[in-house]
Amino acid sequence: MTSVADAREWIAHDPDPETAAELSACSDEELAQRFSRPLSFGTAGLRGPMRGGPDGMNLAVVLRATWAVAQVLKARDHAGSRVIVGGDARHRSEDFALATAEVLAAEGFMVTLMFAAVPTPVVAFGARHLGASAGIQITASHNPPTDNGYKVYFDGGLQIIPPTDREIEAMIAKAPYADEIARAPVQTSGLDLIQRYVDRAARVRRTHGSARLAFTAMHGVGGEYALDAFVRAGFDDVQVVESQFAPDPDFPTVPFPNPEEPGATDELLKLAASIDAEVAIALDPDGDRCAVGVPTPDGWRMLTGDETGWLLGDYILSQFDPGEVSEHTVVASSVVSSQMLARIAAAHGARHVQTLTGFKWLARADEDLPGCTLVYAYEEAIGHCVDPSAVRDKDGISAAVLFCDLVVALREHGRTVLDALDDLARRHGVHVTCAVSRPVSGADEAAEVMTRLRSNAPSKLCGFDVTMTDLAAVQPYERRTDAVILAGGDADTGVRVAVRPSGTEPKVKSYIEVRRTCADGDVGSARAHASRLAEELADLAEKF
Repeated sequence: MTSVADAREWIAHDPDPETAAELSACSDEELAQRFSRPLSFGTAGLRGPMRGGPDGMNLAVVLRATWAVAQVLKARDHAGSRVIVGGDARHRSEDFALATAEVLAAEGFMVTLMFAAVPTPVVAFGARHLGASAGIQITASHNPPTDNGYKVYFDGGLQIIPPTDREIEAMIAKAPYADEIARAPVQTSGLDLIQRYVDRAARVRRTHGSARLAFTAMHGVGGEYALDAFVRAGFDDVQVVESQFAPDPDFPTVPFPNPEEPGATDELLKLAASIDAEVAIALDPDGDRCAVGVPTPDGWRMLTGDETGWLLGDYILSQFDPGEVSEHTVVASSVVSSQMLARIAAAHGARHVQTLTGFKWLARADEDLPGCTLVYAYEEAIGHCVDPSAVRDKDGISAAVLFCDLVVALREHGRTVLDALDDLARRHGVHVTCAVSRPVSGADEAAEVMTRLRSNAPSKLCGFDVTMTDLAAVQPYERRTDAVILAGGDADTGVRVAVRPSGTEPKVKSYIEVRRTCADGDVGSARAHASRLAEELADLAEKF
């Protein structure tokens, strides 16, 4: 544990007067708490509240993390290589991105620093397109406005995985004091790279013709980039939620800037109804996630991430003729996502890979399959990778373009998105999904919940015998994760609950899925039956 004396030493070397003053005003008890548990690498980087000390996002943490990244890159023979640096429009993102670029430049790297705030997929694209050894994006994605983060890509635009994250953390522990880390001037650039990204995102289309779109950028950086991509792709009838279009780090119209949160897309759906749109699109604040809304007989509703994932996966696979090509085609989804994509892939003669949660794993779904190529990956939290050869991460803008393209393709055959969902249900069974989040006080209580579940797992769910798979035990060591899967059923019905602690919030999450066959083609009855079972499972999950 860091002593108060060590904390005072940190303060003396804090290059930011504001955070130094903030820490100086803390009591010894508060300092001990702030310095007891530094930010650790989670979703490919650091993420946390903006405040002083090693447990928050601040200039000192950014400088030391960047110095550590530089040492790891050098140890891997990447000294002097290209590194892409960008940031979103959150508070301090521009400052943190500049500091990151300056440290890398002082360490001898060739740095491309984005000249303006950019969506996260731009950095992932840039790292891949330019063959950079690393990409760093300052972003907290869809977290509250008080947060920021530091996302790291290695290996051609792939999010880092163990042991790289542990190596960086080990070097952070050895880093000099923040004010002793060298920095060198850097000029912004990257305009050509941004244009290439937008052009590539626009070219994921398969059809021609426009559609009427309602769109929100959720106060993030995706607005102008998405509109540019839409126009280049041939979608010139786009109406935006004006109150949410310009980047605003305070996210004034939404309590939580996540399109999945209740109420977050109310203004979008209101606009969609008022203009008689064909589809509604919402990006999260850093533009890497895409949520879709569609009209129904009962009004507009947002699709779940799984529903969007089924539709995009089926649409992409439909472009391949069955045979040798499709046999070497890979699609992927995570362990907490729906199981339907596996059935869709099998019907197309393609391969499906199930990975651990997160795009750091999904983007690598084809790495152990020689001769095979990943063409699509998704996870239920509205993350979609529709063009892996360009961006090996979730990309809300290219996913939005492709979904709008799907709407046009369906319209040309006199069908709607709801028709397409029903068709998938008839072929592969109704799959009803939902999630339950149980709040916990912190990591210790989350661990207690998981331990209790492992030692006393239910033997039956909805009357079906179930088996438990513990992903903390069955995976190779470097890919173990704190998650439990309960699954069972028969030929007509399947039940599944995946339980894990949240990686970004104090919650234990249960991901529920019920599959029901449509032997007689009656999708409505099958869906109602599956929904009742899903509600029963949700009630049970509340008690885990």
